Amino acid sequence: MKPTRRDFLRRGAVSSLLFAASGGAVLRAADPAPAPPARGPKPGPTFPSMVEADGRLRLDFTEERLILEGGLQPSMVFLRSGDIVVQAQVPEPPFPSERMHYFSAMGTVVSRDGGKTWTRLPLRPGDNGVNLEGGITQLRDGTIVALDTYIVPRENPEVGIGHLYVSRDDWRTVEGPLEAVFALPGADYPSSDDGGRPHRAQRLHRRILELPGGDLLTTYYGWLKGDRTPSTYEPRMIKTRAMLARSSDRGRNWRYVSTIAVDPTVGTEGFGEPVLVRVNHGPRAGRLICQLRTGRELYEAISDDDGKSWSPARPRVYAGLDVNRTELWVDMFRHRRGKKGPLDESNPEELRGAVVDPDLIALRSGLLVAAFGVRVTQKACWAEPRHPWNGNYLAFSRDHGETWPNVVRLTSGVLTTHYMAIEETPKDNRIFVTYDLGGWSRGMHRSVYGRFLDITVKPS
Repeated sequence: MKPTRRDFLRRGAVSSLLFAASGGAVLRAADPAPAPPARGPKPGPTFPSMVEADGRLRLDFTEERLILEGGLQPSMVFLRSGDIVVQAQVPEPPFPSERMHYFSAMGTVVSRDGGKTWTRLPLRPGDNGVNLEGGITQLRDGTIVALDTYIVPRENPEVGIGHLYVSRDDWRTVEGPLEAVFALPGADYPSSDDGGRPHRAQRLHRRILELPGGDLLTTYYGWLKGDRTPSTYEPRMIKTRAMLARSSDRGRNWRYVSTIAVDPTVGTEGFGEPVLVRVNHGPRAGRLICQLRTGRELYEAISDDDGKSWSPARPRVYAGLDVNRTELWVDMFRHRRGKKGPLDESNPEELRGAVVDPDLIALRSGLLVAAFGVRVTQKACWAEPRHPWNGNYLAFSRDHGETWPNVVRLTSGVLTTHYMAIEETPKDNRIFVTYDLGGWSRGMHRSVYGRFLDITVKPS
């Protein structure tokens, strides 16, 4: 089965486009491993364009840069030293392992010259390393902590074991995997993966936040006892809920805090792929905002008590990009034929779009930046990606997440998996954004690219 997501349930206007590492072992970067070659012609060209603007922001993009040939669906951390670590799926088999792992290898590259050149970091033989989808961050004292995405149960299903990796020298040496223990009261494992095979893991996803007192927060998705609603497209896959965990010992032990969002009627997958941001300025400083994938609309929930309680999750639609507006693209897809014949216009599973894998960051200035992908349609976008809504997006909020009046389409009408990663650089209001072009099919181009973006807020 061809994967169509990061396989949760598997082992102002644009004013200027410049285009211009088990068991506590220490892993050391040796000679760089060769990156797999790109396949087929690169989709494109890709030119950022404004979808909605209030005239208050100036956005200056640099030229698109190749980061990892063969990569798909990037994760990233941008260090205070200026070094950048990016990881993505690569078309190589993983090492055999009893621990749950992704179905392909994860390739990691680092740039120590501001993104000009990239070096592939090798894996220890027989060790798949850390899957950074689980989250990576640099703490205030400079320590880097990362979590592998899979939390697997012990004999007691209410105790989960994750893998923690630690670096104190900008990811030159990495200690790990260290055992990270998760207290998961009520945890259950009733689901298959999206191909109908058994699956026993909860999934950490995207961000680790350091609170002012030093505790860490992170998000994960999976099931508690009683979660039994099947996905609309794979009845053996059970819809998930999104949850919050907290650590008071720098990631070695985690306790369940709350369910962020659960609703068996929402979307095709329930709530998954959560991302968390903490507002750092203004009257709502300290507020947590969580955005979530559902298989349809993007949803958002808010907490003003460090995640103990959450507002009801509500759809967040940016710039009118409503994935239910099927009348806007039905003509393009009406005559497309798939493996089962022509598109079924009466089947919303085929015709509606989807928003996937949101990312959120709070810049030091207080500006919030969101990244998300829009698929039109949810599945036919792989065979026919040309609809202009189909692509990768950035959105910006100057009022701490209340409104998002500036939205830019980073890629449009080209093949992409719609997964992105964004980070602020050491320079204020300068971000680095990574995304992929291509897909999983044999013979197809697939690589991760990136750009810098300078954001200027115009005076009132």
